[in-house]
Amino acid sequence: MSGLLIVFEGLDQSGKETQARLLRRWVEARGREVESLAFPDYDTPIGAEIWKGLHQERDFGPDTLQLLLIANRFERKQAIQGWLAAGRVVICDRYLASSVAYGEAQGLDPRWLTAAQVCLPQPDLTVLLDIAPEVAAARKATGRDKFERDLSMLARVRASYLRQAADLLWVVIDAARGVEAVADEVATAVARRLGLP
Repeated sequence: MSGLLIVFEGLDQSGKETQARLLRRWVEARGREVESLAFPDYDTPIGAEIWKGLHQERDFGPDTLQLLLIANRFERKQAIQGWLAAGRVVICDRYLASSVAYGEAQGLDPRWLTAAQVCLPQPDLTVLLDIAPEVAAARKATGRDKFERDLSMLARVRASYLRQAADLLWVVIDAARGVEAVADEVATAVARRLGLP
């Protein structure tokens, strides 16, 4: 069987981590081996710098931060390629499109951000868990990073995600609903788009 790369994108608190975990169970129940990743991956040297940048311990400009986030994905490129070559399903909580969305929201060229990532494995399916910034903020009242506190920027991020979804034929799911309803729609989309039973 060929490997599959499935990506969840969306604002923080849209349910990406939860839906990635539930999809993993659903795919494993169908007999496929699954690997899971979440980006940023703070367990790498570059990831540690990203964490500092997001929590005001480093003052990175928007371009530097997005280049670090892209490099963070390159740190896992070999592992992803190996898993896909072995026929596994790889499920990512955030991937290529998040740099485009957050970078574009800060005035960076989305074409540049896309071009910088063409040598990374490309998703077979991207699922956008769409929620309004106000819903995201209400789901996490404390401990938000600098992006999570800026609702106007989050509105621009959401607009970029929706533009990318339309251009690239992603699956867009209303993530303001309950966890089970969203999970059912995700499973249906994965089965239909990728041919999983």
